[in-house]
Amino acid sequence: MANAQSNHNFVAQVGIARLPSPTYPKGAESDNPVSQALSRVADAMGWSDETGPFGKVVPPGARVLIKPNMVLHRNEGGGGLECLVTHPSLIRAVAEAALRTGAKEVLVGDAPVQGCDFDALVDGNGLRSWAREQTARDPRFKGPRDFRRTTCVMVEGVRVANENLQPLDDFRLFDLGRESMLEPISNGQHRFRVAWYDHRLLAKAHHPGVHQYMVAREVVEADVVFNLPKLKVHRKAGVTSALKNLVGINGNKEFLPHHQLGGSGNGGDNYPGDSTLRRVLEFARDRQNIASSHTEGRAWNFLAAVLTKTGRSLGDRIGTDGSWSGNDTIWRTSLDLNRILLYGRADATMSDEIQRRVVHIVDAVVAGDNNGPLAPDPLPLGLILGGNNAAAMDWVGAQLLAFLPEKISLTRHAFDQFRWPITNFPSSSVTLVGDLGEGAPSLLLDQVRLPVVHPFGWRDVAAPQAEAAPEPAVPTPAAVGPSDA
Repeated sequence: MANAQSNHNFVAQVGIARLPSPTYPKGAESDNPVSQALSRVADAMGWSDETGPFGKVVPPGARVLIKPNMVLHRNEGGGGLECLVTHPSLIRAVAEAALRTGAKEVLVGDAPVQGCDFDALVDGNGLRSWAREQTARDPRFKGPRDFRRTTCVMVEGVRVANENLQPLDDFRLFDLGRESMLEPISNGQHRFRVAWYDHRLLAKAHHPGVHQYMVAREVVEADVVFNLPKLKVHRKAGVTSALKNLVGINGNKEFLPHHQLGGSGNGGDNYPGDSTLRRVLEFARDRQNIASSHTEGRAWNFLAAVLTKTGRSLGDRIGTDGSWSGNDTIWRTSLDLNRILLYGRADATMSDEIQRRVVHIVDAVVAGDNNGPLAPDPLPLGLILGGNNAAAMDWVGAQLLAFLPEKISLTRHAFDQFRWPITNFPSSSVTLVGDLGEGAPSLLLDQVRLPVVHPFGWRDVAAPQAEAAPEPAVPTPAAVGPSDA
């Protein structure tokens, strides 16, 4: 199947469908504006036949994985769930369409942030009850699955973890070694960090010559993957859509570098320049994350909160978690995971041939801006996007979010040529087809663009907007939690 699927993933075309209104269906009926939009995208992209939207995508006997964005069970701001996670109406539409093919099995799976209450999310949005009914009708459907090996809750600012929830046999340990995108910035100083986590564990998985990822077995055993991201701004990556959504195929957080210790003025990428206050805050957070007792952790958390408040009073709008356009780490992690999805074998080795068909379907009916990814505000675009290539998808998504995609590391470097490439075409080749017409995104997207609120650290890479967006709110210290996603 590898050779048969190889050419499908390198297609510069992106399909787009516009809904009558930027709203989701209230019930679980199969014929609704979201499913109709999905069918139009599938027709525009040549995926459909007489059996349904994916008749030309899913071969008989294929194992199908649907990977939505189920990042968190609640919006940490006031924006609600519709702009936070992939809406269940799209998940249902894709799953039902996949089951109309000759697929051997269809599974929905994701690894949300560690603080996500997965049961509360799938129960609250109706996915659990729908999945039970779907499985009863068609046992090929395997229901929603949580890919995390570790979950946690925050108690008085201290992380309390539940480890090893799934056996290691259910995961595959990939090591990209010196071919990792992270290798050029690995200097042996153990600077990689991910929020609210022991950096010593991260150093074991990522150091010069070693770059490991713990990927759910079902991902690399799949023949076809439907990647269903929610389009949002992202404080660390700029944009989260098709490329960044792949963080959710990894089961353990210590395999996911999000930034490097220090500011750009002293060899890191956590914040611009250098700052004694920020360096002390980084030290306090490191001590909190490796504290041996709850009392010690609470004390370091109190100091960190005081330092954070002091920094804000002095005008700091970026903080110390890599939330700015100079973050040189998270894009590398994201591209590594995209390479594994395309070229990774089920035995955790990498092939030089693409191993599976990947289709990307982006939920932008209600997108998210401001403090994404975990505290976004609604951006009602009323769109469903679909494509065969993650880089092409994000090139369009970044423009919908009023960014200059050539200035965002994630969207720019996705078009680079390296071993196990994600594209074989330049960004200038990306075109739109579908409800807005056919042509270059820059010529067609004005029909649907809205004013976008960008995080403070990403305003320097934003495109000029016809209407000035309001000043983004700054999350309060009480809202700060395990925020890397």
